[in-house]
Amino acid sequence: MTSTASVNWQAARSAAAKIADRWNQPGEPGGAITLFDVATLQGEACGGLANLTTKEPFAIDSVVRYASVTKHIFAALALLRSDAGISTDDTLGQYLPQLKAPMSQVTVGQALDMTGGLPDVRETLSLLGVSVYNVTDAATLIDFLATDGSLNFPAGTEISYSNTGYRLVETILKQKGILFEDLLQRHIAQPLDIAFHAPETWFDIVPNLTPGYWKSADGWKTSSAGLHLSASGSLTGSLRSLSSWLQSLLKDSGPGAGVLKHLSQPRALNDGTPTAYGLGITHSQIGRHQLLGHGGSHAGYKTYFLLHPEHKIGVALVSNREDTASYTALLEVMSALLDTPLPARSTALVNGLYASQAEPYWLNVTDGVASYLGAAENLYQGEDGSAVSLSAHLPMRLQMKGSAIEGEIGLAKRYFTPIEPNDCLHLIQGRWFHPESKAAFDIEGDKLMMGVGPLRASGTLTSVGQGRLLVSMPDGPWEKSFCLYFQGYNVQLISNRSRVLTFRRDECRISWEPTA
Repeated sequence: MTSTASVNWQAARSAAAKIADRWNQPGEPGGAITLFDVATLQGEACGGLANLTTKEPFAIDSVVRYASVTKHIFAALALLRSDAGISTDDTLGQYLPQLKAPMSQVTVGQALDMTGGLPDVRETLSLLGVSVYNVTDAATLIDFLATDGSLNFPAGTEISYSNTGYRLVETILKQKGILFEDLLQRHIAQPLDIAFHAPETWFDIVPNLTPGYWKSADGWKTSSAGLHLSASGSLTGSLRSLSSWLQSLLKDSGPGAGVLKHLSQPRALNDGTPTAYGLGITHSQIGRHQLLGHGGSHAGYKTYFLLHPEHKIGVALVSNREDTASYTALLEVMSALLDTPLPARSTALVNGLYASQAEPYWLNVTDGVASYLGAAENLYQGEDGSAVSLSAHLPMRLQMKGSAIEGEIGLAKRYFTPIEPNDCLHLIQGRWFHPESKAAFDIEGDKLMMGVGPLRASGTLTSVGQGRLLVSMPDGPWEKSFCLYFQGYNVQLISNRSRVLTFRRDECRISWEPTA
């Protein structure tokens, strides 16, 4: 049972209440936080609205999209409850012969532990100009993945987040006639009497679903997304239901029996370097306390949970607003609960834009936040004086080396120097196309133009030297950032989760003149 002498429930309730109170702004969405041990909800804090139309207040029974919190539940069901006979040592190609090498050679374990180098489908589509709102289905996405087989990096050489592995493993189960929703109802929802569901699209009916919201320049907007959800992030439910499931994990009995032990087993790179990401479960640390958890982010929804298996306690958060910093918020609550301060934020890295020399990678540092290939992490003071992230799926350990920055990102060694811009725009004007997908973009002056007709979007270009330009342009509720790496008549498109697309210069010139 929980050692109540070692935790401070009152301090944690106060911390949760302060976070929830920030959502209590007129006409704004909100969220909720729970604190629990194996038997009891020890506290809850709610703020903001569940529905901006009806003005219904947000509560722990408000139904939301859990997004990537789905991952550990799917991994548990697929590996422990499905009777599918899948091993983490099996390769994806054993079950999906349509995949090409090297993708086909990625193991199931690597696909689920973020070391597989699998390009993320959503981010790859975005680089092709496919909007977050465009509708796609499961079968065509698998066909899309099977057309190439390229990886972001050799499997097992670094860690980098991608949803694709979970999509592929779900496809393996489907081919065996096993559906995620059926497993979910039989092994978790019905035994615990909770309302978990796994819709496959954004447009499927989910009972009592709370809308998600994002804030544009002219106010709050209702979120939506067209991508087939997959078991990487399809789960829906309330915070109360999620807390019940997490209590089952902490009890290590009933539906949660053996799950945490199995999913949190140490994983490693090919060279033996241990990672902090298990199978849909992350390892993190506050002081001497070892925590397990995971987060989720869909357009307009944020989710996170942190568990302390030794003390058998946990905290969880759900929100229906895009701007919620869920991980940071729960770190504050868990810090109060354990009466253990978080490490101090670090500003040791000098603000600026940096680029690597040998690869088309970049790092943007702004007031203690490091954005690597467009993915940002807060930096904290490491014990060795380095600036570190507390992220398991994007670990950073960096320090200044003169005017340069060196260290590790994703457990791979990285070295960055301040950018040295060059004027290459006049050399790359015109159309660039991707033969396999028929996608294209145009460089017109200092802008990148992508899309057709009224959907044509414009991105700003920033030189980072050596034939590389950063692009920043809107993608629904987000701003997407990627690099153009020019090599003769080819250009690679590089982002945090997708580094496999190569466009070519369109040399075709068609002129038209009226006949006399």
